[in-house]
Amino acid sequence: MWEIIWPILLVVGANTFYNICAKSTPIDINAFASLSITYFTAMILCIIMFFTTGSSPKLTTELAKANWTSVILGISILALEFGYVSIYRAGWKIGEASLIANIILACVLLFVGLLLYKEAVSLRQIVGMIICGFGLFLIGK
Repeated sequence: MWEIIWPILLVVGANTFYNICAKSTPIDINAFASLSITYFTAMILCIIMFFTTGSSPKLTTELAKANWTSVILGISILALEFGYVSIYRAGWKIGEASLIANIILACVLLFVGLLLYKEAVSLRQIVGMIICGFGLFLIGK
């Protein structure tokens, strides 16, 4: 059971700090300068974790296994982080911005799952999307 729970707790905990940090980023720093520090820190931690967790194959061997997804994921993460910094600089409340973005994301990913991965969409999921849409309407009032 713990194998199922710990990743969700990690995502929720990391996302909490992520949004606090994105909202607390100084307004007078260039967002990309700030993100450069963020990515440098992440790179150093990734390299340390690569060499200190599990078996230690050659880094170059592992990097050779990468495909286009690593590059697109990097672009996506940069866009996501720049988007959040921009959202908060635009004055969004921390309790609303992430909620609205994640509700819309969940609805979009439902269609992505259906169209790209042939995942089934249940009536319960459709009703959930409708309720989420109503929730977005209420938040916007």
